[in-house]
This record gives sequence, C-alpha cells and structure tokens, in this order.
Amino acid sequence: MGYRDLRDFVVALERAGELRRIPVEVDPVLEVTEITDRVSKQGGPALLFERVKGSSMPLLINAFGSPARMTLALEVKTLDDLAAELQEILELKAPDGLLAKLRMLPKLQELAAAFPKVVRDGPCKEIIVRDNPSLAGIPILQCWPQDPGRYITFPLVFTKDPETGVRNCGTYRMQVFDERTTAMHWHIQKGGAAHYRKAKRQGRRVEVGVAIGADPAVCFAGTLPLPEGIDEMLVAGFIRKQPVEMIRCETVDVEVPANAEIVLEGYVDTEELRREGPFGDHTGFYSLADDYPVFHLTCVTRRRDPIYHTIIVGRPPMEDCHMAAAIERLFLPLMKKQLPEIVDFHMPFEGIFHNLVLVSIDKQYPGHARKVMHALWGLGQAMVSKVIVVMDRDVNVRDYSEVAWKALNHIDPQRDIEFVLGPVETLDHASRLPKYGSKMGVDATRKWPEEGFTRPWPDQIVMDEATRRLVDRRWAEYGLGEVLSRRSSPA
Repeated sequence: MGYRDLRDFVVALERAGELRRIPVEVDPVLEVTEITDRVSKQGGPALLFERVKGSSMPLLINAFGSPARMTLALEVKTLDDLAAELQEILELKAPDGLLAKLRMLPKLQELAAAFPKVVRDGPCKEIIVRDNPSLAGIPILQCWPQDPGRYITFPLVFTKDPETGVRNCGTYRMQVFDERTTAMHWHIQKGGAAHYRKAKRQGRRVEVGVAIGADPAVCFAGTLPLPEGIDEMLVAGFIRKQPVEMIRCETVDVEVPANAEIVLEGYVDTEELRREGPFGDHTGFYSLADDYPVFHLTCVTRRRDPIYHTIIVGRPPMEDCHMAAAIERLFLPLMKKQLPEIVDFHMPFEGIFHNLVLVSIDKQYPGHARKVMHALWGLGQAMVSKVIVVMDRDVNVRDYSEVAWKALNHIDPQRDIEFVLGPVETLDHASRLPKYGSKMGVDATRKWPEEGFTRPWPDQIVMDEATRRLVDRRWAEYGLGEVLSRRSSPA
C-alpha cells in the first residue's frame, strides 16, 4: 500500500540508499540552493538537512530528483507500469452480461478505493496556532541571488471552485512578504487562477489551505496538468492504492491532507495585488517581476516535529525535470485516447517542458502532422508549447541524434514550418507580450505526393541483412577484438 506520509517516504529513501543526511548547519539563504544544485546536476541523492539556520525543522530536498526516486515515490517498477494501469482504467466500458460484470468488479473496487475521504483528526493538527500565526521558524529558502526574498517553492495549494465547490490542488510558488503575507503565483491558465477569477466576479475572497510536506503521491498529483474538474486527490489515491485522508481547516472551508507536515490557512483578497518576483525559475533565467494576488495567513497547523519539504528550480537538469518526465509517461495514454495516431511524445529537459515537444505519429493522410500540431495546441497545458516537431512513427523521439538527423533531412523550412499566435507560458520572457506570442510547428515527416511533393523520396541507408550476418559470423577473423562493437551499423 502507499506511503502514509512524507516521513514514510524518507525511510524508504534511506533504505534504498537514496538519501544523504547533512548534520552540519546550513543557511537557507542561497547556501542550500548551491549545495542542492551541485548534487542535482551530478544525479546525486535526496538531501535531508538536519540543522538549518534559524529553524528547528529539518529540510528535505531533491526527493524526486532521479528516475529511481520517481519510481520509488510512485511505488512502481517502471513509470510505464503505472501508465498501463491508467490506460486500463480509461478503457473500461459498460460490461455486457453477468460474467463480464463480475470480471470488472475488482477494477471498479480498486477505482472506488481511490476516492479521498474526510477524517476528523490527523497529524497535521498536533500543533494549532490561531493567535498571531507566523511563518517565522519555517526554513523557507531564498534560492538565487536576484530573488527579492524567500519563497515557498513546493506548496500544495488547495482551493474550491466558488460556483461548483469542486476542489483544486496546484503547486504555485509563494514569495514571503512578511510573517503573515505571501504572494500567490497563480498562472493565468491554472486551476487556482480560474477559482480566483470566479471569486472576483462574485466579489468574494478565495479561501486557501496550503499543505507542505505530504506523501509523495499527493505531492506529485499536485503538479499534474489535469483536465478541469478532475480532483488531484482522486489521482493521488489511484497512485497510492488507498484514499487520501483529508481534514477540514480550522479557519477556512477547505480540506487538506491530514498527514501533511505543515498547513498554512488563509485567504486571497481578490481586490489586492502586490509586486512579485523576479524569481530564478525552471527556465534557467529569472522570471520577470509582475503583480500577483496576496495570501493572508489566518492559522498555522503542523506536526510536533515537522519536516519542511521544498524544491529548487533552475537550469536543467534539476529535480523538477524528473517529475516532468514522469508526467510525460503517465499522460501518454491520455493523449493517445484523444489522438490515437500519436506513437510517442517527449519533452527534453533542455526544452524546460513547454519550449520543445517532439512527437512521432502514424501518418495516415496528407496534412496529418499539422492536424496533430493544432490538436496539441488545443489540449490543456499543451496549449503553451512553443515548438512542436512532428515526425514519422519510426523515429525514436528520445534519441536526440536521430531526431536532429531525420528532422533536418526531412524539412524544407519555408514549406514545413508553420507559425501561429496564441497563449504562451507565463514564464516566457521572449514573447512579444506577457502570456501571448507566437508558436512554431515543424512537419518533419516524409512528404507525400498528395502534399504536393513530386520528387522521389530516398530510402534510408541500411546494409542488407545477409551482409550483416556474414560480418557477424566472421567478426573474430578481422582481428578487431573489442575495438569496435559487432553491431555498430544501424539496424
């Protein structure tokens, strides 16, 4: 069964040799970031800083910072295993006949067990501070030199839709202004921002519960770009194979995970904005300062001995890259349900998630690649993809050498590159306007006569199989030993 809480995961990390404890005192201002950045870039372990200057709380970071730790966090052998489970759920159909219904029962029971449940008490309520709640004593990081202060970088921000009451959980950074207020960095395309806009139209404030340090499935679910109205806690329950226990906040009408380490309760006044940023972001550049809503703290609840769970972002590879890679694998079945022609898609770390999407398709008709580009620009968070490159089904989109070789051989730039205008990522500092700019699609598929290509399309150079088998048999005779691989030419 799934981890009960963050500390269960810490134990698992340590048993797996994936955690390093740091016993010496470190400064949350810049020093933790510099240490963690060096470790992240080298593919090193999760870090538990046991003595952080100005705080009695230990600090956990880089917990998801490798493929091995992502599979450990999600309790699967491979991410494809979890994707296959998700695919199976998506393909459930109403059964015909009694026998078919009986066969479906275990899967339906498994799905029903994923629904979150509300409990009356939980570890996050061991300490409750209603009078003069404060952020003081929490080892919140200043990550990079030009950051204007400290940022809560891995908050799970819970809100409710003012019209429907449907819950949303998102991960939105929170710049600390003082001990009682922070910024709420709601990107315009995200669920929290949608709740904010609805509340503003109604003249209401947004009640907010912020959980810090939950079990890994809950933390991961909070980062997922789910369709509107899908409860992240349901997905977390599906991942962890047991329901997420939720508990009502003390001062706001919001539920948060009962096993969280720290909970910040408060509200966002829809009439108040304050300058937030710049912030050293996952683009590897500072995101520009702008005006954002303000979160007002009304209560702090926590465990008696909480662990502060945080993350840093910057030039890839970083911890968030491995989380994004997991999201990519899990969402492939969802994408294939909507676009079955997609064979695979990949977002390279260097493309910082939204700047480059590589897609291979089973091309079936003229203009198919362009259809896929526009379909992706119409899908949820894929709308902000800056560059989409579409290739044929035989291209391995995870082999950048093959991608560059085949894509650049297959395009006539004027004919095969398309530009469109639309919404872009909030963090895109190069766009002509904030949140609005151009995007590029590249049709790197083989061109068909039906697409106006009248020249012959050449075959890829591949040695015939008989000669390959001959050389395999005689390899030892050539005296090349271990100098070259017996299979060095492409298959």
